[in-house]
Amino acid sequence: MSKKYDVAILGAGVVGQTLALLLARDRLRVALVRRELPAPPAPDIRAYALNAASHTLLDGLRVWPATTTDGAPAATPVRHMWVAEAGRERPAAVRFDAATAPLAWIVDVPALETTLAQAVGFQPGIDLLTERPAAALTVVSEGKRSASRDALGFEFDVRPYPHTAVAARLRTERPHGGVARQWFHQGEVLALLPLDGDGGHAVALVWSVPHERAAQLRALPPEGLAAAVAQACDHALGALQPLGQSAGWPLELSRARRWVQPGLALAGDAAHAMHPLAGQGLNVGLADAAALARVLREREYWRDLGDLKLLRRYERARQADVTALSWVTDGLFGLFGHTDSRVQALRRWGLLGFDRLGALKQWTAQQAMGPTGPATP
Repeated sequence: MSKKYDVAILGAGVVGQTLALLLARDRLRVALVRRELPAPPAPDIRAYALNAASHTLLDGLRVWPATTTDGAPAATPVRHMWVAEAGRERPAAVRFDAATAPLAWIVDVPALETTLAQAVGFQPGIDLLTERPAAALTVVSEGKRSASRDALGFEFDVRPYPHTAVAARLRTERPHGGVARQWFHQGEVLALLPLDGDGGHAVALVWSVPHERAAQLRALPPEGLAAAVAQACDHALGALQPLGQSAGWPLELSRARRWVQPGLALAGDAAHAMHPLAGQGLNVGLADAAALARVLREREYWRDLGDLKLLRRYERARQADVTALSWVTDGLFGLFGHTDSRVQALRRWGLLGFDRLGALKQWTAQQAMGPTGPATP
């Protein structure tokens, strides 16, 4: 006789594993379905920007990563953020400074995934499977290319951007000082995110560029890409040296029209994807996991886990926030990526004015950090 599960989670990434831990701690029987994937051809160089709400959630689950495989700090606090034009003698810029808590943390993805996998392995109530079992509720969290989502009949609207994100890790001549830096120039957006702790000399590159330009950059040897980055950011951190190979992926704005069906729900990138320039992608996915776990925990005792009315509470709780944030990031991409000189002049005026409005800057930074109260259900 096959085992009965309360919830089956399809996809064992960061969002899926976090949701599994949350549900298992509420004494639900969870099946975490992990697809067998070929080994990646190169080390994972991704890094996530996580806000205060995500930090509270992961720390409450005791899965906040401490160190990477080489012993470096896995999470680097962002003490300052700096957004500016590039290619000008006097660039318009906005600077955000942390008052007490960090503005965000830049987290090594392999370290976070390893910590989560270890916690899942020790958590009673979670079974790791390779095939979808029967369950009262199935949650699809396989990423934006989810085959299960499509097979289950969820409509997913995709609007591709004309850009590819080029990612790499770089060693810097000067310490990054806990500053997350971002430049925009001629339709491109370049970000250098601090790694290896407060006094670190490493950064994660995310460079949003047109597809043809991305192919050219990725065709360069690692030293050539590092030199191109240094030139694009006017050598803000001195000479740059590559730490391995680069990676790249096409960017898009996408979202599911509905997040739930009877006995089914979407979470994470299977429900939505947005431009990375605001650094909110994983934060939104973790907020999905926290909201779904909370809705299930607070359900009426007589209501089934797959009840559509129950699941629509989750959909309503998350869909409006995600839609609003998606359009904000889309608008920022349109503003920062515009090459029209009139739009650039208006953008420059707006940045200079915004940087002088201390109260508005503080409020904006707080919104990006997310709620600071307990995020675990």
